[in-house]
Amino acid sequence: MSRYVFTSESVTEGHPDKICDQISDAVLDALLSQDPLSRVACETVVNTGLCLITGEVTSTAKVDFIHLIRGVINDIGYNDARAGGFDSNSCAVLVALDQQSPDISQGVDEADDHSGDPLDKVGAGDQGIMFGYACDETPELMPLPISLAHRLSRRLALVRHDGSLDYLLPDGKTQVSVIYEKDRPVAIDTILISTQHAAEIQGVSNEQEIREIITRDLWSKVVEPATNDLSLKPIRQKTRFLVNPTGKFVVGGPQGDAGLTGRKIIVDTYGGYARHGGGAFSGKDPTKVDRSAAYAARFVAKCLVAAGLAKRAEVQLSYAIGVAKPVSILVESFGTGKISNEDLTSLVHKHFDLRPGAIIEEFQLRNLPKQRGGCFYRNTAAYGHFGRPDLNLPWENVDSKVALILKEEPYLAKS
Repeated sequence: MSRYVFTSESVTEGHPDKICDQISDAVLDALLSQDPLSRVACETVVNTGLCLITGEVTSTAKVDFIHLIRGVINDIGYNDARAGGFDSNSCAVLVALDQQSPDISQGVDEADDHSGDPLDKVGAGDQGIMFGYACDETPELMPLPISLAHRLSRRLALVRHDGSLDYLLPDGKTQVSVIYEKDRPVAIDTILISTQHAAEIQGVSNEQEIREIITRDLWSKVVEPATNDLSLKPIRQKTRFLVNPTGKFVVGGPQGDAGLTGRKIIVDTYGGYARHGGGAFSGKDPTKVDRSAAYAARFVAKCLVAAGLAKRAEVQLSYAIGVAKPVSILVESFGTGKISNEDLTSLVHKHFDLRPGAIIEEFQLRNLPKQRGGCFYRNTAAYGHFGRPDLNLPWENVDSKVALILKEEPYLAKS
C-alpha cells in the first residue's frame, strides 16, 4: 500500500488503568529500594471509592502500602471533590498480597541450564514471547504516531498540574492518525483528545460553549507546544481536530470506569506499530521476562537501527520458565536491512547476552529504584516505556553498544 493512515493512542496518568499501573510500580519501587532481590507480581484494581492491590510478593522489605498508595493517587491529582467518587484521602485501600509460588521461585533461583556462570543462574520467571522495535521516524527511534500521542498526553497533564488549564481533571486520552506514503510519514491527518473537565468553566455551564473553550485552549496550550519542534506539524486548517466527541467528559477516572494493571500494553510499547507478545510490564520485578526481556529486545532493535543496519527492526525473543538462555531469537527488518535478517540475527546472538541475569546486570534493573530516589519504575508506568529521553532509561542508551559493534565488525560500517 503506497498511501495509508496509521493511528496510535495514549492515555494520561489519571486514566483508571494507568492509575493501577503506577500503583503497582510504586509498590515494586518501594520493595526493591529496600530489598533488591524482592520478587514482585503486584496487580491493582480501582473503582469508585476503592483501590485493591493483590498478587505475590516475597521480600524482606517493610512497606506501609496504604500510605504509599494514597500518595500515588494524590500525586496523580485525585484529591479534589470535582473529580467525583475517587479521592486519595477517602477511598478504601485493601491489601491482599501472598508469597510467590515456590515452584516458580526454584526455577528462577537455579536455572535448569545453569553452567556455573553466576549470570547463568537466574532462570526466566515464566515462559513467553517478547518483541522489541525501533524505526528511524523520530529522533528517539520510535514510530511517529505513538510518539505524538504520548507528547500530547504528557502536555495535557502538564497544563493541568501547573494550573494553565485549571478546569482540567486527571482522566484523559489522546489519539493521532498519521498519513504515510511509501512507508514514510508525510502529514498528520487527525488529532483526537478526550479530557475530563469541570462541570463549569469560566462561569460557563452550557455544554457547547464549554466544548468550544476546551477546543480552543487545547490547540494553543497542548497541541502547538507539544509539536512546535517537529518538522512535521499539525496544521489547524488541514488537520482534523476532535475534542470530547461525546460532548462532555465530567465523570471520569475510577468513578467512570474500573481500572486494572496491565490493560494498556499497546500504549506502553509501540502503539500497535509492532507485534506484542501479550505480557504487561507494571508491578513485575526484573526476573519476569515479560518486562526485562521486552526492555532488552527494544535495546537490541534500537542498536540495529542506530547503527544504520536497518531503517526498521523488530526483535522477537522467547523464553522457557526456569531456563536462562532464550529459546529463540529472531530479527525482522521488513526489507530495510543493509544485511539479511539471518545475518542480523547472527549478529544479535554474537553481541547481546539475553539471559535474564545478564539483562538485569546490564541495565541494573534491581538497583535503579534506590539509585533514582525510590521512584524509577513508577515513572515508566505512564506515557510509555520506550523512547523516553526525559527518563534516561538504560535500555534507551545505545551509543556505546553501537560503537562497540561497529568497532568489532568494521565491515558493517562500510556495508
